[in-house]
Amino acid sequence: MIEYIVNNMWAVWAVIAVLGLVVELSSGDFFVICFSIGAVGAAIAAPFSNIYVQLGVFAVVTALSIFQVRPFALRYLHKNDDHRVSNGDALIGQTGRVSKTIPAGGDGRVAIGGDDWKAISNSKEPIPVGTAVRVVSRESIIITVEVV
Repeated sequence: MIEYIVNNMWAVWAVIAVLGLVVELSSGDFFVICFSIGAVGAAIAAPFSNIYVQLGVFAVVTALSIFQVRPFALRYLHKNDDHRVSNGDALIGQTGRVSKTIPAGGDGRVAIGGDDWKAISNSKEPIPVGTAVRVVSRESIIITVEVV
């Protein structure tokens, strides 16, 4: 079994590269993909060299990727934006429609992009169903809205 794996190290490196790509999909930080690129380099070297050369190729290609590919990808895909909002924070500033009346001092519901959020308003007036509103803040799963 070990002899088979040693003779087919290119397949092991290919599996490592694919697993790295899958992990990268969940992070989006362009760090794990550098290891995948290193694994591809080692897979290419595998039929022609021993394990030590493959590990060296993996280390060198990964290091080059971290210092060359990652900054390039971050610059063009994230536009050097250090504060990327996600999840609920991305709601702030979006507009939606009231789906359940928001009474003065009470809570209702607002539909935004196919999701329905519990909402409150700082307004002293009730906000009826169908009114366009903008999200001004979020506290846990409750958003605060204002009439547009």
